[in-house]
Amino acid sequence: MPAPLFSDYLVERRLLRRKLSFWRVAAFGVAIIGVLAAGLRLFGTDQTSSFTPHIAKLSISGLITGSSQTLKTIQDIEESQAAAVLISINSPGGTTSGSERLFDAIRRLSAKKPTVAVVGDLAASGGYVAALGADQIVAQGNSLVGSIGVLFQFPNFTKLLDTVGVNVETVKSSPLKASPNGFEPTTPEARAALASLVEDSYAWFKTLVKERRAMTDQQLAAVVDGRVFTGRQGVDLHLVDRLGGEREAIAWLEQEKSVKKGLPVRDWKPKGAWSGLGILGFSAHVADTLGFGGLSRTLAHGAELAQVRMLDGLVSIWQIESTN
Repeated sequence: MPAPLFSDYLVERRLLRRKLSFWRVAAFGVAIIGVLAAGLRLFGTDQTSSFTPHIAKLSISGLITGSSQTLKTIQDIEESQAAAVLISINSPGGTTSGSERLFDAIRRLSAKKPTVAVVGDLAASGGYVAALGADQIVAQGNSLVGSIGVLFQFPNFTKLLDTVGVNVETVKSSPLKASPNGFEPTTPEARAALASLVEDSYAWFKTLVKERRAMTDQQLAAVVDGRVFTGRQGVDLHLVDRLGGEREAIAWLEQEKSVKKGLPVRDWKPKGAWSGLGILGFSAHVADTLGFGGLSRTLAHGAELAQVRMLDGLVSIWQIESTN
């Protein structure tokens, strides 16, 4: 090969190698970014959205426990550049103390940013407590809201134990210690002690509804017997401000709270939100990330049913086992 042609060949080879090296590096960089983005989506919240104006969307669904992950997400939204917040609620409630923690967090958020609760299928008991924390409550006409009340349930196995001939011996420091325990008949004193707990929390719930919804005593009396109401009934009963969904909620923010029109709505998801629901919850999150919505809802429902059986103490909840 003549010298000039050989030199041209070497130059072309070097250029080709440089192009290949560039594309290899670029492909590797894209792959790294993809892995990081998938990891953020699967295991945490994409916080890049916190630096530009937007409407934050926080979903409160399933069993409410007032988890640290959810409370931290609310605090992060509070400190972000979000101009307003949509709180999407689809929950039958949960623990009374967890609902209280969630309400307090939403009230702190509302003090800094306008908030609207958008009810999906259900905002009952603790779910309605969460809605009360927002500045405005929007619900579909056939959404269910209310179920204002507190519950303490426990199984009693005494008849079963008598039938099989089992006797559980107990030594305790005082008559009301660890009562009720399910292995002995509930004494009138123990039942009265439990009733006082329920009544105290119920009074708190009623006061919350009366103050947040600006009700008279007569209006309050009409909604605190534990029933759920449709969204249409809720408007007439002062439990709901207006009928609609996200579009109506955003319109209210723009008209009444001077939120800039056209802002993007961005989802905020708690980091590790599924960790408390075990393998079923994690599997549901993976299925949701991969686009298998039906499978995700089925797995998540199973995880919630498993978790509700571990609840202890006072609960503000409405028929968890009938929800989807």
